[in-house]
Amino acid sequence: MGKNKLKKFAEMAQMQCVFQCGARELLADSTVPAMRGEWRKRFFHNDHPLLLELGCGHGDYTVGLARVYPDTNYIGVDIKGARMWQGAKQATQEGLTNVAFLRTNIEMLPNFFAEDEVDGLWITFPDPQMKKATKRLTSTYFMQRYRQLLRNNATIHLKTDSPFLYTYTREMIRLNNLPLLCDTDDLYGKQAASSHQQSAIFTDAQRLQTHYERQWLERGLTIKYLAWQLPKQGTLLEPDIEIEKDTYRSYGRNYVSKTNH
Repeated sequence: MGKNKLKKFAEMAQMQCVFQCGARELLADSTVPAMRGEWRKRFFHNDHPLLLELGCGHGDYTVGLARVYPDTNYIGVDIKGARMWQGAKQATQEGLTNVAFLRTNIEMLPNFFAEDEVDGLWITFPDPQMKKATKRLTSTYFMQRYRQLLRNNATIHLKTDSPFLYTYTREMIRLNNLPLLCDTDDLYGKQAASSHQQSAIFTDAQRLQTHYERQWLERGLTIKYLAWQLPKQGTLLEPDIEIEKDTYRSYGRNYVSKTNH
């Protein structure tokens, strides 16, 4: 591990807004992390809504939402601590009291949040995981886990550059008759703006851009956005359809073939 990463990890260990607990720590200590069910009372010291950003990366979206909505609490979740350091440091420097970061695996969320404790989720530019459905953050595998901590009919937001993940998630929503609140394959296009001009949810999705979102827009990719509600009850069926792969992904995350777009 590089010295720069070690320095960042050391700094994060001193930040009051950062919580770190991976699978190894949970296995070593069978007790449920103390903050579970107590985030509002013990950390935020209010009764405001609590939203999570999953796969928060650098944390710029988490911090950006916290700035825009000071009466809402936000927690960015990711396993990549070196990336998370940037958002945690920004939040600390600005003295934002409605921001926290949790470094852990997303499938472990029920260990950190009690039933009905979370009011909604933002999933921003996750890896589409085209080879294995159970690794996709919008799969029914994860929907079942989200149900354990979300209130009934909580809203889930997805922003993605991936046509594959967008198509897959739309089919997951359709197949399970989940209430669809917003759907566009070009968030910043004129047609989307015209169709959703009265939607507060759509406006919120346009308001902020992540680090990766800015990269994709610079390369001429369109941003896809879906928002839907997740009821507590009902069997969830996994889509079984053939979806064309994102060919530009084969070049790596930082390269986009202009011949394909």
